[in-house]
Amino acid sequence: MNPILITSTDESTGKTAIALALALIARERGHTVGYMKPKGTRLQSAVGKTLDQDPLLARELLDLDADVADLEPVVYSRTFVEQTMRGREDPDELHERIRESYDGLAADTDLMVLEGGGSFATGGVADLTDADVADLLDARAVLVATYEDPTDVDAVLSAARHLGDRLDGVLFNAVADADLDALVEDAIPFLEGQGIPVFGALPRVQELAGVTVADLAAELGAQVLTSDAPTDAFVERFTVGAMSAEDALAQFRRTRDAAMITGGDRPEIATAALDAPGVKALLLTGGYRPPAAVLGRAEEAGVPVLLSRSDTITTVDRAEEVVRSGRARNAETVERMRDLVVDGVDVDAVFDLAEN
Repeated sequence: MNPILITSTDESTGKTAIALALALIARERGHTVGYMKPKGTRLQSAVGKTLDQDPLLARELLDLDADVADLEPVVYSRTFVEQTMRGREDPDELHERIRESYDGLAADTDLMVLEGGGSFATGGVADLTDADVADLLDARAVLVATYEDPTDVDAVLSAARHLGDRLDGVLFNAVADADLDALVEDAIPFLEGQGIPVFGALPRVQELAGVTVADLAAELGAQVLTSDAPTDAFVERFTVGAMSAEDALAQFRRTRDAAMITGGDRPEIATAALDAPGVKALLLTGGYRPPAAVLGRAEEAGVPVLLSRSDTITTVDRAEEVVRSGRARNAETVERMRDLVVDGVDVDAVFDLAEN
């Protein structure tokens, strides 16, 4: 089999889980499978090194005997981008590094699963977009996309034009029931009419889409101020209360499965959020404990209140990273994604493209 690159229209589309699920399925079918993420983008610091967590998970799940430096030959950090723009990184040398790592990893394998970094356009400063990587390693590409609105087709078309002949098809992920009919009846026929095959559409599954309020509090080191409000609700996104209470309520009512983040010294915003059914938790910042009346209202509404010592901007950044990292980044959720892929994707067509 030739290498297959799993790329995406944007970050947080489920690309990692889908890449690893396909790798597991191929291995179950008797193939020897390798993995590589040429650009490490989901970075965390550990043991004095900055590493992408996805290759570490792949090495564990696929029982790979490979060095992380080969699984992730380029650490695509902000510092790396700055150094590249200043002429201190040579794209040709980076390409050679990736090629050497790939050749070592691909030896004696039937299938190499390559995971893109960030979105399909990430890496442009070093000629390392996913299209560049596909050309470098002679890989076919599967594009992972989400669909919540007809305008999401624009992103698919943009990625398709960027990937060119390397793109063999699209796989939609995390499609809500309410959006499925429009996707199947309008978007998919349109894309196929444009010569872009669609391999399948996976349903939105809540445990793959966010983190529980309890896990969010634990990851942020936030104090749970309410004692009776349950913390098992899932949070998928955040809304920031930084306006008047009247304007805030209108904004809050348009969101779903969200945590509202605002300063603990803004009780009027916190109160407004409690009237919005899509707000599953209040995350108050700055270490300011809200008035007892706000906590009482929250208890009555069954909405947990968390208190962070950090400022609002820092809390938003950290909270968004927790949600991104919580999506299909462990063995259990990858196994769940594997089941979804088997049921909802034309896996034979995906693997056929890797064999061409």
